[in-house]
Amino acid sequence: MKKKLLLVLALSCGAAQAYAAGDAIAGRTAFAKCASCHQVGRSARGVFGPQLNGIIGRPAGSTRDFKYSTAMMNARIVWSEDSLRAFLKSPGDVVPGNKMRFFGIGNDKQIDDLLAYLSQYK
Repeated sequence: MKKKLLLVLALSCGAAQAYAAGDAIAGRTAFAKCASCHQVGRSARGVFGPQLNGIIGRPAGSTRDFKYSTAMMNARIVWSEDSLRAFLKSPGDVVPGNKMRFFGIGNDKQIDDLLAYLSQYK
């Protein structure tokens, strides 16, 4: 039990350090390119795209307020920093056939900032 607790704490600290590389304030600005389809915050809901509260650690295609593509529902991805980073760089390569019409973000710093911003919405 003690080893499991230490592992959980170590993983939690690692996640906090990874997001520390990004700037959540700059991430809010980077989120502007996402905001036409996605929402975050207390009143967020799925509209043109799913709401993104709690995206980190959530299985792909799992919110009940959005109708996902078959590709996304069958992706078998749990969104982590690494999987989100890859998806944000090239959505069609990570989940071929998904409905998101977005070419990706090529700037690693913007992705760091965006992940820091999204990690605030549990």
